[in-house]
Amino acid sequence: MRLLLFALLLLASVARAAVPDFAEVRAGYRSSYAEMLDRNGHFLHARRLDASINRLDWVALEDVSPALREAVVFAEDRDFAAHRGIDWGATARAFLQFLKGDKSRGASTITMQLAGLLEPGLGWRRGGRSVGQKWRQMQAARALEARWSKAEILEAWLNLLVFRGDLQGVGAASRALFGKSPAGLGRTESLLLAALLPAPSASPARVVRRACTLIQAGFINADCQSVRDLALATLDRRLAPYPENPALDSLAVQLLRTPGEKRRTTLDAALQSQAIEALTTQLAQLRERNVNAGAVLVLDNETGAVRAYVANAGLVPSARFVDGIQALRQAGSTLKPLLYAQAFDQRLLTAASVLEDAPLSLATPSGLYSPQNYDKDFKGPVSARMALASSLNVPAVRVLNLVGVEAFWLGLRRLGFTSLTEAPEFYGYSLALGSADVSLEMLANAYRTLGNGGRFSALHFTDAPPAPAAAVISEGAAFIVTDILADRGARALTFGLDNPLALPFPAAVKTGTSKDMRDNWCIGFSSRHTVAVWVGNLDGAPMREVSGTAGAAPVWASVMQVAEGDRFRFGEDAPVPAELRRQQVVFAGLAESPRGEWFLSGTEMATVTYVPGNANRIVYPVNETVVALDPDIPGRNQRLRFRAETLRRQLDWWLDGRRLGPALDHDWAPVAGFHRLELRDATGQALDAVVFTVRGRALPR
Repeated sequence: MRLLLFALLLLASVARAAVPDFAEVRAGYRSSYAEMLDRNGHFLHARRLDASINRLDWVALEDVSPALREAVVFAEDRDFAAHRGIDWGATARAFLQFLKGDKSRGASTITMQLAGLLEPGLGWRRGGRSVGQKWRQMQAARALEARWSKAEILEAWLNLLVFRGDLQGVGAASRALFGKSPAGLGRTESLLLAALLPAPSASPARVVRRACTLIQAGFINADCQSVRDLALATLDRRLAPYPENPALDSLAVQLLRTPGEKRRTTLDAALQSQAIEALTTQLAQLRERNVNAGAVLVLDNETGAVRAYVANAGLVPSARFVDGIQALRQAGSTLKPLLYAQAFDQRLLTAASVLEDAPLSLATPSGLYSPQNYDKDFKGPVSARMALASSLNVPAVRVLNLVGVEAFWLGLRRLGFTSLTEAPEFYGYSLALGSADVSLEMLANAYRTLGNGGRFSALHFTDAPPAPAAAVISEGAAFIVTDILADRGARALTFGLDNPLALPFPAAVKTGTSKDMRDNWCIGFSSRHTVAVWVGNLDGAPMREVSGTAGAAPVWASVMQVAEGDRFRFGEDAPVPAELRRQQVVFAGLAESPRGEWFLSGTEMATVTYVPGNANRIVYPVNETVVALDPDIPGRNQRLRFRAETLRRQLDWWLDGRRLGPALDHDWAPVAGFHRLELRDATGQALDAVVFTVRGRALPR
């Protein structure tokens, strides 16, 4: 009688129980992860942002395997399809036990459990529920059955359940425990998940006992031993729900901020994958040369959209979150094209101008600066085209001397090199050869500026309106530098004709290697894309015998060809800026063949004649040199070498008014004091002279 009265009261109060709509519950469900998508909506990477719970996207019932649906219903509510939210037989038995003081027996149907999940106050709690709580749960279950379909109830329940630890929902549980989607779960896996439901934190042995009980109760096509083996192998481990992707870890931290969001980016999944593959393949080949890291960045020239972002190859697990694209490293020779562009822009130089690649010593506050070429050789007089394309160091320093260190520093700042935080004099002449610390992103965008006709704008990762572009290099100067960097013949002086920089379509490219081979760069662009590559070591350790063409260039060539596809297989003529003129040039006095050359209007020349300057000159020491004697080294072991260039004439060294001998390389034992060194001919006329100072005192000889 009391049970009947309880049922009547329950039925009478169903209408008063408020439940949310199924669509509302599903829409409010949020994954613990945010996902990064490519520009076409393809998955790229995920980042967990909610540490309180571990759940993935909502899983539709049709995406859950029939085996799992059968297992959970068999284990938790075998009359689920027939009842309307309450199993009256089980409820009666539980109620009688409750009247006797036994609260251990439950009668919660799947619908009642769902009601508890939707309203935490109605859910399971240690010590059981009060009669009032049970009543409200049953009211809510009846209301759910009145408004939701059975499929909706089962679907929501499977997504809101906690299966083990912090794993909520069938999606997270199946991925973390078995490494597969719910649609792929077999009977043994499904039975193990069903056995977890009464006690998600139970030991594997206890879960196995529960599963074996279900088998004995009639859950067919499963055996205890298989369940036991699976439980021991899976319940105490966690598999990553998403594939590892070190290349995008740092970018995910930057872009993904809200749990459940799916952030579409400008990246291209196919190009991203190819860039990772090209980098890791090359690094595997360089492993014997002490190289373990690299980075790749691909940009759309016109818009500044980032198409591929490989910040880390993942070969150093302890440094997987280090961003090789943002890290600051020495630029090597990669700043030279920007220097020449500024010189062309200011009309200080043309591509046909002659620069001397010969020994050079410049006085600086910290001593003499004497740049050397990569191959320790000097090529003599060369055109600016040859000097830039072949990456000659001494001519670059001469160009910097024309432009001025401060002017070049300001030009780099306009190109986005915000890392140049020191005053220009801090960098000095070595700025031409890349002594400054820069990032791969800065270099890539500066080269993109050249490829974009000298127009600079910020990069972007989402389809926001492109940032306004500012003209920081004239279109004509950018065109000339681009033409030089794409000139295989001009590049051959240093790199030869057969090298990874030669592609089957027009592309401008430059390599660079920093001091002690710590960084290796290759950056270049076609008319559509800029590709920038760095290889080295994340801890700054030097590589062994890895030049630009051997290290980063093969990756650059591979990624550039993937980015371009077959678009430019037959070549493409870039539009010529109106400010340029094409002029046939003949060279005299240096070994360069006649050629057509590009000039800014008003700077054209038909003949370029190299006339050596005052070849009868003192090369070292330079004027106003200060030499410091080492007091710990005997005087006999300290020498100052005088060097001169002469026109095959009989010239002599004169020091402080006294003849030293023929003007050959001469080792002089330095004496403290102020000195004047002269280069005189046979008549005693001084053709060149410098003054220098020797300071200090050496040990006795």
